Formats: sequence, structure tokens, C-alpha cells
Amino acid sequence: MNLLGWIVTGLLAAAIAGRLTNRRGGGCIANIVVGVIGALIGGALDNAAGGEGIGDFGLRSILLAALGATIFLAVLNAIESGRLRR
Repeated sequence: MNLLGWIVTGLLAAAIAGRLTNRRGGGCIANIVVGVIGALIGGALDNAAGGEGIGDFGLRSILLAALGATIFLAVLNAIESGRLRR
């Protein structure tokens, strides 16, 4: 996947993950970063499960990236909640 594909996948994945985790804001660049990190996490999980990971731009890649971004945002929310309670 080329750079533009990663950026678009990252934006779409972050938008889906943001809705699922009820986390908003951060701006366009932050959303791309969250989405790309999510794509790496989702691809690694798919590889560990015997899949092919994230390849070409498509619905499967977006859903895997959204899954990874959701996991990433959930972990960030848990870390931030722990810091606020102290």
C-alpha cells in the first residue's frame, strides 16, 4: 500500500475507532497517527492469527486498522483514567 493509502486507511480507521470508544478531537494529523498505529496493531494481530495482515487498500484493511485503533484508544483511555484517579 502506498503512502496515500495508509493515510486514507488511517483516517477512516481512526474515525471508526473514535466513534466506538467515544474519543473525539486530536486533529487530522493525530487521527492519521492513531489510524496508522491501529493498522500496525490490527495487522500484527491478523498475522498472529494466521492471516495475511494488511495489504492493499480495501474494506478488510480498514476494518483491521479500525480494530487495532480501537484497541489502541481503549488502552490510552485506561492509562488516562488511571492517571486521573491518583
